[in-house]
Amino acid sequence: MATTRNVAVFVGSLRKASINRKVALALMALAPPTLKLSLVEIGEVPLYNEEWEANPPQSVIDLKAAIQAADAVLFITPEYNRSVPGVLKNAIDVASRPYGKSAWNGKPGAVVSASPGAMGGFGANQHLRQSCVFLNVPLLPHEAYLGNANALFDDAGQLNSESTKEFLAKFLERFVTWIESNIAS
Repeated sequence: MATTRNVAVFVGSLRKASINRKVALALMALAPPTLKLSLVEIGEVPLYNEEWEANPPQSVIDLKAAIQAADAVLFITPEYNRSVPGVLKNAIDVASRPYGKSAWNGKPGAVVSASPGAMGGFGANQHLRQSCVFLNVPLLPHEAYLGNANALFDDAGQLNSESTKEFLAKFLERFVTWIESNIAS
């Protein structure tokens, strides 16, 4: 029997009804039994401040613990001004500190970006990938951009595009393989 892998899911938008949160929930519903996807809320994480590294706030301790307990990480993000939203970048920075004690180190990961625009959050996806190289988060090389993503969901927030469901299910299959190959190495 295959091992179930725990995946910490980070959504780059704080809005409860955001497209990217809907994508996260759709991925959770589509996940194979070998993946347990869990949302990690980042809205209460304070802005990074080196002064509290020795004695971090509880929300920082909780964030790092969630990452450390996970087998892998999944980022689902919109694009703000051709880059990663500040709240997601802050969570990445906070959990990477203090230097040499990054919670991200070696965690296999993947990125999905979604946007109402045609390019599907390309800029955010690419900037996030740059940060993950430095953090030693080996990212699934298959890129996932969901353009015109607002049209993919019905009024109840359910994914209503069969082709997108198929795309995301295949993406998750690749992610399972990626996690296993990076945990084994």
